Amino acid sequence: MPQGVNLPLQSPSFAELGVSRPVAEVLAERGILEPFAIQRLVIGDVIAGRDVLAKSPTGSGKTLAFAIPIIERLKPGGRGPSALVLAPTRELAAQIVEQSQPLARARGLEVAAIYGGVGFEKQLRACKRADIIVATPGRLEDLMGRRAVRFDNLRFLVLDEADRMLDMGFRPAVDRIVDACPAQRQTLFFSATLDGEAGRIAKEYTHDAVRHEHAPGGRDDFDTPQVEHRFVPVVHEDKLDALVAELRADRGLTLVFVRTKRGADRLVKRLAREGVDAVAMHGDKSQAQREKALARFEAGKVDTLVATDVAARGIHVGGISHVINFDPPEDRDGYVHRVGRTARAGETGVGITFVVADQAGDVGKIAASLNLHAEYEHAGFARPADRTERGPRPHAKGGPKRRRYASSGSRSRW
Repeated sequence: MPQGVNLPLQSPSFAELGVSRPVAEVLAERGILEPFAIQRLVIGDVIAGRDVLAKSPTGSGKTLAFAIPIIERLKPGGRGPSALVLAPTRELAAQIVEQSQPLARARGLEVAAIYGGVGFEKQLRACKRADIIVATPGRLEDLMGRRAVRFDNLRFLVLDEADRMLDMGFRPAVDRIVDACPAQRQTLFFSATLDGEAGRIAKEYTHDAVRHEHAPGGRDDFDTPQVEHRFVPVVHEDKLDALVAELRADRGLTLVFVRTKRGADRLVKRLAREGVDAVAMHGDKSQAQREKALARFEAGKVDTLVATDVAARGIHVGGISHVINFDPPEDRDGYVHRVGRTARAGETGVGITFVVADQAGDVGKIAASLNLHAEYEHAGFARPADRTERGPRPHAKGGPKRRRYASSGSRSRW
């Protein structure tokens, strides 16, 4: 399986990658004048007809990396859908449609979404005239079982955030959907990792694929967002005060991550008692409730969104200045996924992680894996590789109480 080559020093334009004038004009209207790194890597291979395996983090521009070349290669008026994009969550599916639809219409194509939480009829009508379908596996299988959608003429299959689909237990459903697709197709596989099971199924689903890895911070990366990483030592009973202090500081839209659905609702209520307006987003909310919360957040009507990891997988909102890990992520990928919601499309942002003493060892491992040793030590923690210390004492003598909230960090690439 050939590896993606290094990027040239001179970044190619969309036109040089084979993007037509109508599509390039729509991109320009949306303020996208030059391709991002993952787009420079992928677009040419897809237009050339190659299967692609792409390892790229969230916020890197991967949606347009597959949407643009597919739209360029399709013609309207086909019998049934010509392209299928599988996504792990309904929020991500909706956002893929939102980003790709203006480009598709510039070439006379239609895009439709299939996901749960809403009625069948509207989605069925949209699918009948769609050239491109963006779907979550569960709802798509429901429609396939009703013989409401077929893929006899499918030319493209995209698996977006494939590792997340595996984490959520969708492997059997994805296998059945892939089996229902024509063997002669072009397959694009996007994932935050190409190791383990994700790598194995990537090889199963693709043929002679070219592999690209977009690793922010590499010497060939020109679009890595600048993120200020901060680790804040707190004691459990003061976490709310620490959060309120951060939310009352100068900031833009802020995404707050918690571990559980009940924790999200409880935190929103506690913030309200402190005079901070926030909304919650998690898996127990109905689709209508989740869409309303996200719409209010995106429009700036409420500037704090409290979310769980699963619910946040489809959040692709511009202008998020801060991501706050009220509860630390479980692992490195979780950290990258969460903090990747800020500093998108070349902007800057801040990622803040609250660390209780007994979490210091686990968070230190995450910091070490992301080469954030300096930021972690700057907060007062022992160097991550040194496991003899559990972390700093939040109540150091001789310092004002506010100091336990006043961690800082430096801008870093990851």
